[in-house]
Amino acid sequence: MNAQHPARPSRGFTLVEVLVALVIMSVIAAMAWRGVDTLVRSRDAGNAVLDDTLRLQTAVAQWDSDLAALVRTDAIPALAFDGASFSFVRRQPEGLQIVVWRVRQGRWQRYAYAPVTRAGDLVENWIFSQGQANADGPGWLTLDGSALDWQVYYYRNGWSNAQSSDDVAATSPPAEGGKPGGGSGPVLQLPGGVRMVLRLKSGTLTRDVRLSLSQAPGVVP
Repeated sequence: MNAQHPARPSRGFTLVEVLVALVIMSVIAAMAWRGVDTLVRSRDAGNAVLDDTLRLQTAVAQWDSDLAALVRTDAIPALAFDGASFSFVRRQPEGLQIVVWRVRQGRWQRYAYAPVTRAGDLVENWIFSQGQANADGPGWLTLDGSALDWQVYYYRNGWSNAQSSDDVAATSPPAEGGKPGGGSGPVLQLPGGVRMVLRLKSGTLTRDVRLSLSQAPGVVP
């Protein structure tokens, strides 16, 4: 006669085993979260760098476009740099426009005046722009917010500081009909190119632009 063994009672998890499993799952979840957080941070950092690069490329394209349309006039200087702001005249379909670029309080900025067709209005805008170049106000477009400082150079048989008094013409060109700008005093020799060296928090940007200066027609006193 076979002896019958009593059935074993089913055994569950003990409290200690449950706690150990919870601890292991918590560690795995924490490690997974750290990995996800790192991926998110890397993605955000990459997107920020991409946005900064695209914004800087747009600014440089605008800089090139401005200088490509630069013109000379008998009324005001074609371009001027005072160490902080760079002002010049560019041709627009509606007339001549004064554009000012500057680095101020960590920002690389641009200001464009309305195009004009009269020499008197152009002179008035130029005088106003020289005073406004070092002041804050509406109308300034910030192209980069990480600028530390910058320097502009002119090409005249070699690169030289734009604030240098070297390379001046012996006399200014004669004026026609008494237009502003005539006379016999020394004037700045117009450069064949402009070099911008912009120091940013992320590095240094150097940009060379060759100038093709032409006399501006259609501006009347």
